[in-house]
Order: sequence, then structure tokens, then C-alpha cells
Amino acid sequence: MRLQEEEKKRTEAENKRRMYILFAGIGVAMIIILLIYRNNRQKQKAYTLLQMQKAETDLQKEKADAALQELKSTQSQLIQSEKMASLGELTAGIAHEIQNPLNFVNNFSEVSNELIDEMNEELTKGDIEEAKAIANDVKQNLEKINHHGKRADAIVKGMLQHSRSSSGVKEPTDINVLADEYLRLAYHGLRAKDKSFNATMKTDFDVTIGNINIIPQDIGRVILNLITNAFYAVDEKSRQNIAGYQPTVTVTTSSIQPPSRGRGVQIKVSDNGGGIPQKVLDKIFQPFFTTKPTGQGTGLGLSLSYDIVKAHGGELKVETRDGEGSEFIIQLPINTTNG
Repeated sequence: MRLQEEEKKRTEAENKRRMYILFAGIGVAMIIILLIYRNNRQKQKAYTLLQMQKAETDLQKEKADAALQELKSTQSQLIQSEKMASLGELTAGIAHEIQNPLNFVNNFSEVSNELIDEMNEELTKGDIEEAKAIANDVKQNLEKINHHGKRADAIVKGMLQHSRSSSGVKEPTDINVLADEYLRLAYHGLRAKDKSFNATMKTDFDVTIGNINIIPQDIGRVILNLITNAFYAVDEKSRQNIAGYQPTVTVTTSSIQPPSRGRGVQIKVSDNGGGIPQKVLDKIFQPFFTTKPTGQGTGLGLSLSYDIVKAHGGELKVETRDGEGSEFIIQLPINTTNG
């Protein structure tokens, strides 16, 4: 009897132990299920949040792309406006430059007509030698007419080249001729606007440079901008009526070989104006920054010039002395051509 009771107690204890184990297993399973459910919910929330963030990112990207396109369009318009403004400033200089060769053409044409009349008279008289001498004079006049006609043609082509959009293609260009053209055009353009304007122009060109591969419209625009700024600087200083002051702008070219780089060309535009204040020196290449009075400068000239030179793989630097003047230095890597 006692054994039966003990056996019964053992059986009940075993059953209780099994029940506890079962409940514990169910509890653990419930916890695992809850953890899995919670993890899935968190994943779902994270996925939903990620999708929302992706949608927001895509929207922001679309807005950024649209803003970039609008910025590029605005930049193109500003570049075109700056280009046409500089072309307008050149118009008077171009007219002056064309007038000179045309005057030569007209004068030599009139003289040649008179010489032909004289030659006919000599032929009528039978003086062949004199007729030949006159014919030689006529030939020389025709050569001069041809020379000055080509000069006028080159000026017109230069104007058209400056006014049209850049081709973006580099071509063999005589940098000395390009610099000289824009120096004289800028000078006469300013003279036409202000008869009181006067300055000494100096050049020191390295004739050994030869033709270099550049985008002439773009580099020409840089040179024009620097020369125009230089003339503005010396004109401003001349208005101070400093005794003995002679406003002077100098353009020089030279071959250089920068360290660890191939052969290059250097173009310097120097003036003896008032210089650039040190406090604004680090801002002069920033878009829309200008030291000129309102209405006299867009603040884009130097910024665009800097970008153009950089696009050519070069550098645009400035050295200035307060009260003494400035020197802008263009350094370009080049491939020379002999054509």
C-alpha cells in the first residue's frame, strides 16, 4: 500500500514536471514568436521608411537636376550677355580699325587711277621706259591695297569670331596677333566712348612661340577682359591728377616650362594703375564681385576668364601692388604647330 502511494506520488510529480516543461516550452515558443513578429514589424517599418526616404531622395534629386539645368541656362545667358556687352564696347574700336585700312585702300586707289592716266599719256608719247616705271608704281600700290584689304578682312573676321558662340574646338592660333588685335581694339573702343581717355600701350611679344592650339574665341575674351580692366585702372588713377603720371598698359608673351609640366605660354597684362586692395584680392575671381561702381561692371568678367583658363588646363593669377598697379598672368599648356 505504501509502495503504491509512493508510486502515485512519483507519477504525479513526474506529470507536474512534464507540465512545467510543456508550459516552459510554450512560453519560450511564444517569446520566440513575439521576437520574430517584432523583428518582422521592425523590418517592415524600416523598409517602409527606406522607401519613403528613397522617394524623398529621388524627389530631391529631380529638384536638384532641374535647378542645375536652370543654373546652366542662366549661366549661358549671363555669358552671352557679358560677351555681347564686350562686343558693344569693341564696336567703336572696330570701326576705327577698319577705317584706317579703308582710307589706305581709297587713297592708293585714287593715286593708282592718276598713275594709269599718266602711264597712258607716256605710252601715247612712246616713252616705254617711263610707262614701265609708272606701271611699277601702280603694282606697288595694288600690293598695298591688297595688304590693307586683307587687314580690314581680318578685323571683320575677328569681330565675327568674337560675337559667335565658342566652337569649343582648339585650333592653331598666333597668340601674339590675338593679343595685339584686342589691345588696339580695346584702346580705340574706349577712346571712342571717352575722348579724354589716353594711355600708352606697350607690347613685348616672344616671336618664337609660333602658333598654339587654343579656342581663340575664349582666350581672346580673356585677354580682352584683362586689357579692358587694365585700361579702366589706369584711367581711374589718371583722374587723380598725379604729377608726372603716365597711364601705361603692357602686354607681354613668353614661352615657359612649368615644373613637372610640358612647354607652355605665358601672357601678362600689366598696368600702373592703383592696384587691387589686399582685403578684396581673394574675391576678385568670384562671380558677381566687382570693385567698379554700380552699372559699370557685371562682376562676371574675371570669373568667366578664370573658368576659361582652367578649362584650357591653365592658370590665371594676379600680382598687385597697392597704389602701383597690377599684373594678371595667364599660363597655358600648349601644343605648338608650325602651320
